[in-house]
Amino acid sequence: MQAHLDTDLSLDDLAQQVGMSTYHFSRLFKQSTGESPNQYVVRLRIEAAKRLLRETDLGVLEVASSVGYNSPSHLATQFKPLTGVTPSAYRHTR
Repeated sequence: MQAHLDTDLSLDDLAQQVGMSTYHFSRLFKQSTGESPNQYVVRLRIEAAKRLLRETDLGVLEVASSVGYNSPSHLATQFKPLTGVTPSAYRHTR
């Protein structure tokens, strides 16, 4: 999953890759990780975005695109609830 954060990671595709039904994959994934597949992907994307914001000078648009979001606003709607700040504000705290 981490290697493909910039692509659309649909639940159907993930389940198909491991040869399970969507329902069975979701249930087993949550049992083993404590998170739904979607929550897990969002968390990975936000962690990757935080790293890029800390370690590079990429703009928020480029960071968003690099971690699988279509726009900076979509990144921000996922980023702020998990970090308490916007991506731009996070960058300024580094």
